Amino acid sequence: MISTKGRYALRVMIDLAEHNDGSYIPLKDIAERQEISKKYLEIIVKDMVSGGLITGVSGKGGGYRLCREVSDYTVGEIIELMEGTLAPVACLKKDSEHCPRQSECKTLPMWQDFYDMVHDFFYGKKLADLLSHTDGFDNYVI
Repeated sequence: MISTKGRYALRVMIDLAEHNDGSYIPLKDIAERQEISKKYLEIIVKDMVSGGLITGVSGKGGGYRLCREVSDYTVGEIIELMEGTLAPVACLKKDSEHCPRQSECKTLPMWQDFYDMVHDFFYGKKLADLLSHTDGFDNYVI
């Protein structure tokens, strides 16, 4: 399940993309437009800056902006930064220890298929797709 942190991060990214004119966008403006607590967004954007999704500047004229082209962001990278791995079981996480039961595990192929579907779905969607609604997202609420 994707938490509010992951969903709100997507909303922040969409807002930054929609208002992307090269200038920094104050967090209070994003919070007002998205109807999200500024305090909660401060926690979220801190992680987004640390993860390299956005850049931030404090002070007069400060705020946040994208650090890449909108089409260069995948939904998967945004969600994974905020939520952690998409892997449904520990043995499929990156850098996980080798599972001694891997060769005899009857459920591993199922978990691998599920992981591949989820990963491919989210990494196959670009931030730009959410802006343009070209992939049938018209009926979704983030």
